[in-house]
Amino acid sequence: MKNRYLIIFIIAFILNFIWENAHSFLYVHYQNQKITEFILLRAAIVDAVIITIMAVFFSLIPFLKKRKWLSLVFGILIAIGMEWYALSTGRWSYNSLMPIIPFINTGLTPTLQLGVLAYITFYLARNKKPQ
Repeated sequence: MKNRYLIIFIIAFILNFIWENAHSFLYVHYQNQKITEFILLRAAIVDAVIITIMAVFFSLIPFLKKRKWLSLVFGILIAIGMEWYALSTGRWSYNSLMPIIPFINTGLTPTLQLGVLAYITFYLARNKKPQ
């Protein structure tokens, strides 16, 4: 089972690193500094850890085990919380190109990231059997 979580972490890390790089141009800064590859790497690691923790819950709780699609919902809710915190504390800010979701006032790409990538990760990992 430990190998399964390692596979999930690796898949989640790769997907998140690609996503972080693809949407980084939609941000002004990270903690009032330039967004570097190191910052994007750290963000991808944190996101991969979150998705791996979600995977533990989705593999241990029978209700969730049969409803992997709920990873979309939980991932989006976690992302909204993270975005609200980061935006309210000035950890990062969006530039004018970031599409903002009305009412919740978070960026579209960061709001979708954890949910979409968790779901894709779970899908890909289910087909990868550890040797």
